[in-house]
Amino acid sequence: MVAYLEAMDKVFKALADPQRRLLLDRLFECDGLSLKDLVEGLDISRQAVAKHLHLLEDAGLVVIHWQGRVKLHYLNPIPIRQIHDRWISKFSVPRVQALVDLARDLEQSGKKGDEP
Repeated sequence: MVAYLEAMDKVFKALADPQRRLLLDRLFECDGLSLKDLVEGLDISRQAVAKHLHLLEDAGLVVIHWQGRVKLHYLNPIPIRQIHDRWISKFSVPRVQALVDLARDLEQSGKKGDEP
């Protein structure tokens, strides 16, 4: 359990930086990009992107595959799904159900108000 929590700490740390989230967004849009492709159009240096990618890889959010001499980066969504399953879903499901119940109650009270 301790190893799992340490791994999740790395994921949260990686997701805390807006530049790293931008890199993940770019990989989501077009998976399998080289460092050169990821740097293109960004206002940060190649070295900074490389450091961000290393941290994302260490957190398990990015996996690499060598294609000849080119290192390609791929998004690994599993840690994000684990965060969703562990922390987000348990809060969202009851709230969604509460909204469904509220809508039903409002519809029923509206129907009662329509009766003469």
